[in-house]
Amino acid sequence: MKTDSIFYRIFKELPGSFFELIGLPETESNQYKFESIELKQTAFRVDGVFLPKTENPKIPTYFTEVQFQKDDELYGRLFSELFLYLKLNGCNIPWRAVVIFRSSTVEPKLEYRDPYRPLLECDFVTKIYLNELKITETTPVGLKIIYLIIAKKKEIADHVKTIIEEVKQKVNNQKIEQQVINLIETIVIYKLPLISRKELETMLGIEDLRKTRFAQEMIAEGKLEGKLEGKLEGKLEGKLEAVPRLLGKGFSIEETAQILGLTVEQIHNSINSH
Repeated sequence: MKTDSIFYRIFKELPGSFFELIGLPETESNQYKFESIELKQTAFRVDGVFLPKTENPKIPTYFTEVQFQKDDELYGRLFSELFLYLKLNGCNIPWRAVVIFRSSTVEPKLEYRDPYRPLLECDFVTKIYLNELKITETTPVGLKIIYLIIAKKKEIADHVKTIIEEVKQKVNNQKIEQQVINLIETIVIYKLPLISRKELETMLGIEDLRKTRFAQEMIAEGKLEGKLEGKLEGKLEGKLEAVPRLLGKGFSIEETAQILGLTVEQIHNSINSH
């Protein structure tokens, strides 16, 4: 999974974390909706935009860019998309740009005459370096979740435990609690692709991983591939392709069969055919 996809999901489900990241109150998110916008008649897609819910000249539109790898074309792409959006939607729209880097080492180096230097030096552009985040007991949960993306692998288990305990103590909402667990699960699997089912269950503090989004996505993948094929064999093939991923996470053959709606014999045949 690409890092920017994880950020898109975090900002979509916990929009307050974005505003906390740039030093604004979490409640600022109440005025916005987070979207991915395609600019028609162009090859551009703006992946992360916080759009004001109401027209208010004092509320800016926020354009976000996540960068974990070095890319010398980053600023050219960002400002091309930004100003094209303004041209297509009204030049009088107030705007801000937020670029989120893993660290300053991946930021493009600017020459003295770089055309983007004036923009980057104005108050309209904010640059965030995640490795400089200071995480303490009082750090908001949203920022702690974002920090997981760059945390050292040996630190992840402790950070996850702290976040989940805090959510259970301070958030009296089962839906939000499950939402946070799903987000953490996605990040942990991204950071630790070889983690076993038992390790993940222990880390998340849950008894049955089959009830989490990971297992449900495995089921959905099988169904989706079947629909794309448009026939029963395609659906079966999609399910069988999910078998190694589930077994690799520590699910037993019987549990894998139950999750995917297959027989144990079909699972055995799938294993033997690889």
